[in-house]
Amino acid sequence: MTRRVKPAYAAAIVAFAVTALLSHLRATPYNNFVLLAQALLHGRTWIDWPGAYIDALQYHGRYYVIEAPLPAILLLPFVAVFGGQTNQTLLAIVLCAVAVGAAWELGERFGLPAHTNAWVCAFLLAGTDLLWCATFGDVWFIAHVSAVCFTMLALVELAGKRRGWLVALFAACAFESRFSMIAAIPVYAYLVLRQPGGRKAIESFGSVLVVVAALWLLYNRARWGTWNDIGYTTWYHQDQVGMPTGSPFRFTYLPYQLWSFFVQMPTALPAFPWLRPEFSGVALTWTSPALVLAFFARKPAAWVVALWIAAILTAVPNFLYYVNGFAQFGMRHALDFEPFLVALMMLAVRRRLAWWAEALIAYSVVVGLWGCWYWLTLVRT
Repeated sequence: MTRRVKPAYAAAIVAFAVTALLSHLRATPYNNFVLLAQALLHGRTWIDWPGAYIDALQYHGRYYVIEAPLPAILLLPFVAVFGGQTNQTLLAIVLCAVAVGAAWELGERFGLPAHTNAWVCAFLLAGTDLLWCATFGDVWFIAHVSAVCFTMLALVELAGKRRGWLVALFAACAFESRFSMIAAIPVYAYLVLRQPGGRKAIESFGSVLVVVAALWLLYNRARWGTWNDIGYTTWYHQDQVGMPTGSPFRFTYLPYQLWSFFVQMPTALPAFPWLRPEFSGVALTWTSPALVLAFFARKPAAWVVALWIAAILTAVPNFLYYVNGFAQFGMRHALDFEPFLVALMMLAVRRRLAWWAEALIAYSVVVGLWGCWYWLTLVRT
């Protein structure tokens, strides 16, 4: 008797196939994490810098990758075998597939019928910037894909056994992919604590985070000679669009970010291809309107409140940051908080997926595929 493939695995396989087909498995030239993995294998934190096309911070005569290091850690065994020829994009595709598979599993645990689950998972893949980021696999983009992947895995665990150590491990992996994901950790702690036997689970949750924090402090010490991470702030001080002093997170940047996330439109052209998404992106209003479904989530109340708090907390750093994610299609920084909105969408449509909801998801998916086509055809040929 043949065993039926678990639907979550099937969803992951489909996501992998779609992303691999679009990307042609082409290795990205912006393979900062391969360079960092090579450095770590040689017992150092500074990279062999190949040139200005690789974003790296010059600090005391060395060049450092300032992004969170988890993708490099995941690449370590492959870089040990294949060296600099390791395909960073392939890791992005795998992480994307796992993210979609985890989303399907989350939908099942929330009680979604397969038809509805398929719509929401299709939205996560192509209605957000997830597919676009995974298709190219650049240093900035794979960080988003990795954060989405481990955030979805954390939510799956929270909707299941809620093992504190495993939730903390997934949360740490998300944070070590995109630093803004640290803001969701208090919400995870709340959801772990509110279960029966929550006190024991929260102890294991905290234990994992203590170990991760210690390793993070040591990594900072090895890079900067200080316990705190000065990478992004130092970059901001050197960046021509930054400022020589102060923090890269300021209320001064809020109006620009609000325009970027909710107003910015593609430019109309008089001839084919008729529309041009500028490098600074396209607002969620025009790329991902199906996110509005999240506002219809009502029950269970504890989940709805927790997910909204997590979404807001992880969104705040992005709305105060000095750049909006340039260069990009859509708004890639939204991937920090979109996993929580997708979970809310699932809660909103458990009983019924209205025709207009399907229309919004279909529109979002088409726009996402168009964005991939545009960049593959006219930008990164």
